[in-house]
Amino acid sequence: MASSKSSPPGFVFSILIIISFFNFVTCNNQHILSSCNFDAIYQLGDSIADTGNDVQDNPSSKFARLPYGETFKKATGRCSDGLLMIDYIALSAGIPFLDPYLNKDGLFDYGLNFAFAGATAMSAEDLAKWNVSFVPTSISLSRQLDWMFSYFNTTCRGNKDCFKKNGKAFFMVGEIGGNDYNYAFWQGKTIEEVKTMVPEVVETIKQATKRVIGYGATRLVVPGNFPIGCFPVNLTKYQTNDSTAYDELHCLKELNNFSIYHNYLLQQAIAELKEEHPDETVVYGDYYNAFLWLLSKADLLGFDPISLQKACCGIGGDYNYGLSSWCGDPKVPVCENPNERLSWDGVHLTQRAYELMATWLVRDIYPKLQCEYIVSYSSAV
Repeated sequence: MASSKSSPPGFVFSILIIISFFNFVTCNNQHILSSCNFDAIYQLGDSIADTGNDVQDNPSSKFARLPYGETFKKATGRCSDGLLMIDYIALSAGIPFLDPYLNKDGLFDYGLNFAFAGATAMSAEDLAKWNVSFVPTSISLSRQLDWMFSYFNTTCRGNKDCFKKNGKAFFMVGEIGGNDYNYAFWQGKTIEEVKTMVPEVVETIKQATKRVIGYGATRLVVPGNFPIGCFPVNLTKYQTNDSTAYDELHCLKELNNFSIYHNYLLQQAIAELKEEHPDETVVYGDYYNAFLWLLSKADLLGFDPISLQKACCGIGGDYNYGLSSWCGDPKVPVCENPNERLSWDGVHLTQRAYELMATWLVRDIYPKLQCEYIVSYSSAV
């Protein structure tokens, strides 16, 4: 039976305008980076950006089989139901999707993806100094840099050639560092204990970025951490009856403040890099505010308001996430329409969420990359 109540016409019209606007923005965002004339994209990072390195190294990984990739009807090694932010960034730049470095049959003409699911910023040896011993992969940021530079050394005809090629490329240094903290938290360390690790994690990212610049990179984005207090995995692990622990978006304030601290130090490090390398463009990638924008506008963007912080693929508890059962395990269900969910598996996002985050991010970084200056300068010379 239809309700006798109806929304005011003005309200409905406003909603339609907002939805139409974001559909328009998404469409126009598709090629906004093409004016930067990037010849290639190189990605470092973890599961937020891994397009298949983990499954090349570990074919039995859950990410190597459905339901991961179900929107593609095929598992690709991406930790989602479909595409990731880096895929949409590549589309915006007019560049094909990046093949993973470990796929030796991949097409590397337009860049490479070195990101690896579970990767850390610090090495396992350095994490051990912080008594963080649960590190399920040996792939750290330094290992990815070794892969990158090994590739450059085999494809460049000397440093001058590398500088020329990489000067026309776009580099994503992260997101990375989140797993350093995740592994520490999962071992039972307190927020205050893990907070002491942040300066070293950030310094590791800074030094890695300097190494990339040392190989001729001139345009780089260094993303920060997400508001981790908004994710089902942490909302489940740290669930409490204390209402003051949550903010207006029902995110855990202490964990989000931790992310803010990491991002603050990272932005300081980026400012230092800009001073040290005034001829290079190093931009902060604001994943934190991109996700908060998405969460705060989710109902207007077509997401199910009842399930905003519930995993699409998962089971158990208030957030559809089980600490002992994982997406891909037997009898773990998948929601009917991932496009209406933000969270895919409690840790990673859905394709639709990544698409909209990428839209926000590209429009944020585009003017900071100064592509119009670069294009006009290139034309002049």
